[in-house]
Amino acid sequence: MAGLDELRTLIPVDQIAERLGVDRATAQQGIDAALPALLGGLDANAKDPAGAASLGGAIATKDTALIDGGVDVGAIDTDDGEKIVKNVFGDRTDDVAQALGATSGPQDAGLVKKLLPILAPIVMAYLAKRVTGGDQKGSAGGGIEDLLGGLLGGGSGSSGGLEGALGGLLGGLLGGGKR
Repeated sequence: MAGLDELRTLIPVDQIAERLGVDRATAQQGIDAALPALLGGLDANAKDPAGAASLGGAIATKDTALIDGGVDVGAIDTDDGEKIVKNVFGDRTDDVAQALGATSGPQDAGLVKKLLPILAPIVMAYLAKRVTGGDQKGSAGGGIEDLLGGLLGGGSGSSGGLEGALGGLLGGLLGGGKR
């Protein structure tokens, strides 16, 4: 299974940096913090039967055109992204952004909060493509949870320890158990 690295290759870091008015390194650092947090939040939701059903429904209706042929940041519906982030983190979005901004480098919570609604539609389109285009088709529960678990554990970069730490942080913020 392709992992987090495949998803990361879809993210247009330079376009995001330009849109947010930051340099590429700052944007990359923010993405590296926000992406595992977003996936971890989705994974936490997928562990709950109602959350898994809701996530499965959202993925089943998600258009994958956003990631087909390369992502154009200008085509991202950040209003939809805000809704996704709200569904993932609920009223804890500010807490998640604050925690990520405090633990992962020079980017602040404001940058992370701006990144989440940009990244969320990319992640959802990617999940939709993986679910509808692979052997997980029609599986709204375990298939999505397995896919998210694979993404969270599938990166080959040096951020594996960070992802584990973020998982524990998210578990505490979102009321979950150990990851």
